[in-house]
Order: sequence, then structure tokens, then C-alpha cells
Amino acid sequence: MSSLRFWKRQEQIPASELGRTNPVRFGIIVIVALAIAVYFGFAKHLPFQKGFQLKGVFATAQNIAPKSPVRVAGINVGVVKSVKREGSVGVVTMEIENKGLPIHSDATLKIRPRIFLEGNWFVELQPGSPSGKTVGSGYTIPITQTANPVQLDQVLDALNSDTRTNLQEFLAEYGKALEQKPTPAEDAIQEPEVRGLNGAQGFNKAYQLGPRALRGSAIVNQALAGSTRRDIAKLIASADRVTKALDVHEQELGEWVDNFNTFIGELAAQSSSLGRAVAELPGALHNAHRAFNAFNAAFPSVRSFAKAIIPGVKQTPATIALAEPWIEQVKASLTPSELGGVAQGLREGAPWTARLVGAQAGFQKQTDEFSKCLTRVIFPAGNTKLQDGSNTTGVEDYKEFWYTMVGLAGIGQTFDGNGMMTSFLVGGGGPTFRSAPVTEINSSQQGVQLVARTPLIPKGTRPALPRSEPPYKPLVPCYTQSLPEFNGPLSEGPADGSGG
Repeated sequence: MSSLRFWKRQEQIPASELGRTNPVRFGIIVIVALAIAVYFGFAKHLPFQKGFQLKGVFATAQNIAPKSPVRVAGINVGVVKSVKREGSVGVVTMEIENKGLPIHSDATLKIRPRIFLEGNWFVELQPGSPSGKTVGSGYTIPITQTANPVQLDQVLDALNSDTRTNLQEFLAEYGKALEQKPTPAEDAIQEPEVRGLNGAQGFNKAYQLGPRALRGSAIVNQALAGSTRRDIAKLIASADRVTKALDVHEQELGEWVDNFNTFIGELAAQSSSLGRAVAELPGALHNAHRAFNAFNAAFPSVRSFAKAIIPGVKQTPATIALAEPWIEQVKASLTPSELGGVAQGLREGAPWTARLVGAQAGFQKQTDEFSKCLTRVIFPAGNTKLQDGSNTTGVEDYKEFWYTMVGLAGIGQTFDGNGMMTSFLVGGGGPTFRSAPVTEINSSQQGVQLVARTPLIPKGTRPALPRSEPPYKPLVPCYTQSLPEFNGPLSEGPADGSGG
């Protein structure tokens, strides 16, 4: 029957209207197509689809704005979606494209200028090291891993008058050093090519000799690559054999490391003397060159000396035999009961040191949570100015605390030798009132009511006393707590726990 009705309805359409387009339908289609084109032209992503969200906590985010680019190594990988202030810090929400992923837990964010001497800004993202944990969408990079730009006024503050004076003196003295002619004593220890030249002329001469030195460096680098395809593999195999041989003599290697450490420590203790010795090296090398020339001329005499020293060389075995007792004593000092025991103790202490280093990760995590608690809860709460009617001081909460301490110290002063004390008068008459049931922390007693007496009937409490004790949740992180309304409606009363 439905098919029959369809054909009947089709037969009723005039032949002149067949093939014509309905103008209303055509207009609706054009409007929808234009709306889709405009949306994709401005939004550039599919509707109802949310990209990778990344948040960053900055000490100040006043220089960044929505739609500012997010870049990795100079390439745009996202855009800033929103900037919001939370307490004394700013939270920047960004949307990252797939080409900017993955992002690791040790990633860093920096606000950078796009134009020299101020201008527009962008967020520079360092995705972190591959060894770090990969984070998901919605992750927040803490303030310890973000940085703000250096403003021009900060640069000018750093370049104060003393710094500018020192910089001017440095440039003047540097110019004098380049222009000053060397003394005859300084010329005597220089190479013949640069004798009689000042510093600037010496630099120019170095540039002229540079191609020769670079050519020699290129030859050395080419030689290090080897002459055949297997040279580097042979080098690695040889290094493997050397390492295995060192591993067999583990105790001797450990003793050598200890002795080498002592040797380096002694060198560090004589750093000033070493510096003076290095300053004398150019002259020593020049004298050594002349000495080698003289040595070449003296070879005939050296040959005669070598022949004359042969009898002394024959006495060397006897000398070594006499030195063997001393060698035995040295070997005894290196046994496990002596220096070897010290090395063993160091090896035993190394695992505990490694455990201490490994435990630092948890400690740093707790430190980070404590820092966020300070910046998001404790500091904002301490900086709140409490409104207390006629008793309002107009200063921050933390200052009122120290005012109280000073007041207690003042009223506790006495004129006798009994020390400081504060007396509070508790009357024996008047009405008696009980508090709501409270819970004592670290106590087995629950729902305890406190009893007190007052000479006068209380008119109210400010802030209003709640009807029930707030829940105590020691395992909830501090920085996730929201700040109460210190100056809200409940801050003005009323009394007796009727405030909610």
C-alpha cells in the first residue's frame, strides 16, 4: 500500500515542475556549506574534538596571551588556549599538536620574546629526555621547571654604574693589550714569526698560519679513521681485551685509582705553583729546542759515555736484589689488612651511597609538593587581610600573628625576678557553656565536649562557629586544598554554631 501511495503522489506532480530545484532547499545547503567553511578556516580542527592539553605554572604569565604560539626548536607545535591566575602564580593552558609529542615528566617551559627589545611572546617547550616518564593530556608542569623572560629593565638594573665602569675599563685595557709592543724579555721567548708584533698583529698572524694548522688537524682526523674498513672494529676489540685484562686485576686497578686520586689532589693543592710553571713553559720549550740541537752535536760524546756506562749497567741486577726487601715492604702495605682494606671498605659503602641517591627521588617529590603547598595555600592564606569589624587592622594575616606574639611578650613583662608570665582571669560565676563535640588528634577519645565559664553571656562569635567539626584528611595533598572564604558571609557571625 505504501508503494501505491508513493506512485500516486508522484503522478500528481505537474510535468512542468519535474527537474526544477527548490530554492529554499538550495539556500539552506549553501548556508550550511558556508558555515562549515568558515569554521574550518578559523578553528582549523574538527568540532567536539579536544587536542592534547598541557598546563604550565609560571611565576608570572603577564607577558603571554591566548593564541600565542608554542614552539619546539623554533617550530610551531601548538598554541596557548588560556591564561589564568591562581594565587600568586599564573597557569598557562596549551594545546599541543601531534608533532610536538611525546612530552616527558622532565619537560621544561620558557616564555621567550619573538621580537628583540620586547614585543610579542611565545612559549618555548623542551619535551624532556626519553628516559623520563611520558605524560598524558592535562599534565601540569610545575613552577620548578618553568622560566620567565628577562625584561629590559632587569638588564639595565644589572648594568649599574659600577658594572658599566668595569666594562669600560676592561675594553680600554683590552685595547691597550692589543696595541702595546712587547718588551725585549717577552720577545725572547716568542717564536721568530711574531717577535716585535703587538697583540692585534699577532692575532692577524695566527689567522695566516691557521690554514696550515687546520690542514694538519684534517690529516690527523683522517688517520684516526683508519686505512681499512675493519680498523675501528679492531680498535674496539683491542679495547675490549684491555678492559677484560683490567677486570681480572680488580684489586690492583682499585689501588691505582686511589693512588691516582691522591696524585691529582696533590696537583690541585699546588695549582698556583703549576700556573707559574705553565707560564714558564714557552721559554722552557724554546730552550729545549736549542738543547736538542746541542744534544745532536754532542752525540759522539754520548756514544763514548754509553760505552763507559756499561760496567755500571752490569751492576744493576745486584742493585735490584738489594731493593727487593723494600719492594716486599711496599707489597705488604698494599695487602687487605692495610691499604687493600681501605679499598674494600669503599666498595662496601658504595651500595649504600647508591641507595641514598635513589631515595632522593621520593624526597624531591615531597619537596615539590611542599613547595606547591607554600605557593598555593600557605602564602596566599598568610597574605589575606581579615575583616573584623571595628577590630580590622588592614594588614596581612601573617603580620597579625607576629603582632599577637609581640603583645603577649608585652603583657607578660613583670617587675620582679620571677621571669615573664601572662595571667588570665577565670571567673567562678556566670553562665556555663559547652562546645560542640570535638576530636582530639592522636587520641583514643572521640566526641569530647569542652566546658568553660564566662562572666557575661556571649553575644556572638566571629567567624561563625560551625555546627560540626570539619573532616580531617591527613592523606590529601595540601596544594589541592582550596582556600576558604576568610571574609565571606560566615566571617560576621552569628553565634552558637548556627553558621552552618
